[in-house]
Amino acid sequence: MSAPTREAVLDALRAIQDPDLFKDIVTLGFVRDVQIDGGKIKVNINLTTPACPVKEQMKGQAEQLLRKLPGVKEVQVDMTAEVRGQQGPPRQIAVGIKHIVAVSSGKGGVGKSTVCVNLAVALCKTGARVGILDCDVYGPDIPMMMGLTGEPEALGKKLIPKERHGVKTMSIGYLLAEDKPVIWRGPMVHKLIEQFLGDVEWGALDYLLVDMPPGTGDAQLSLAQLVPLSGCVLVTTPQAVSTYDVTKAIGMFRQVNVEIMGIVENMAGYLVAGTVAGVKAGTEVALETGAGIERVRTDANGRFEVSVPVFGSGGAERLAKKHGFPVLGRVPLNPVVRVGGDAGDPVTIAAPDSPIAKEFAAIAGRLAQKLAIAEHRALPVLQ
Repeated sequence: MSAPTREAVLDALRAIQDPDLFKDIVTLGFVRDVQIDGGKIKVNINLTTPACPVKEQMKGQAEQLLRKLPGVKEVQVDMTAEVRGQQGPPRQIAVGIKHIVAVSSGKGGVGKSTVCVNLAVALCKTGARVGILDCDVYGPDIPMMMGLTGEPEALGKKLIPKERHGVKTMSIGYLLAEDKPVIWRGPMVHKLIEQFLGDVEWGALDYLLVDMPPGTGDAQLSLAQLVPLSGCVLVTTPQAVSTYDVTKAIGMFRQVNVEIMGIVENMAGYLVAGTVAGVKAGTEVALETGAGIERVRTDANGRFEVSVPVFGSGGAERLAKKHGFPVLGRVPLNPVVRVGGDAGDPVTIAAPDSPIAKEFAAIAGRLAQKLAIAEHRALPVLQ
């Protein structure tokens, strides 16, 4: 039996559709290399992000389709990724960075920096090249959360980012004594952000996440003026006062033409679990939460668990529905997040198999998906 042709291989792979771009992977140009040696087929499928959540699904589908071709004895499918980057006029600074994404909130205390570092680490673990720029000059938390101290080294006139967990970082916290406050007016904040973008040797990055200060002040405006942003991620808690303030951030980013990739609801309930000894399955347990009585039933081992909405519920969903962007994920309260952040080991590093770490990984995948979709909106697709 003769070996399959290149055309037959490509025709088979046309059955694989990208679920977000609504075209097949051959039309999209994802199939980069086809090698045929007798009955052996080797193909390379190059996706738009290493964080693609359907990568393994596509690989399995490709292997299955190619094995069905007449004459095929062996199939090898290599999955790679190349982040194309934001389309439009080239930047004058930070030229080696494909996507710059602001992580912002309407108010402080919602866990914005926690979300930022865990998203960065989660993206890095997929194979992406990632950095964090700490623009919260008045409360720079990135050094502590990443377990980094001391001044950065210099290469000529440029600073070298400090790196840990595979993520490059820069923060004013590396340049000041821990107990020294920053008392600056807007123009000084603007200049610092400009220097951190232009005078830091970031190298080639797929994603630079920018940890913004709370609110809608000088730092947000300066960043949007200095570089075209690929988008922003908003962070809120479920409570009304947080979602009220996020509404102002939504208006600000839309006014400066920055696309909102989605919202993350942090502190979305606290999981209470336990065991009641000597009870039958289905025994009701009533928990006084301060906001009412939560009732839950035990399983056959007397165990129960319930998520207590400490800060209310549904805030992110209401905002997303009203303003037309997705909820990227919901992260519950858990002491392991705080412990990891204080120790410089984000939960995605300290407890990678925990439900919270997996949720951050899922959020990172959804963010990468949104950025990839935005890339292709501006690219011509070869037919």
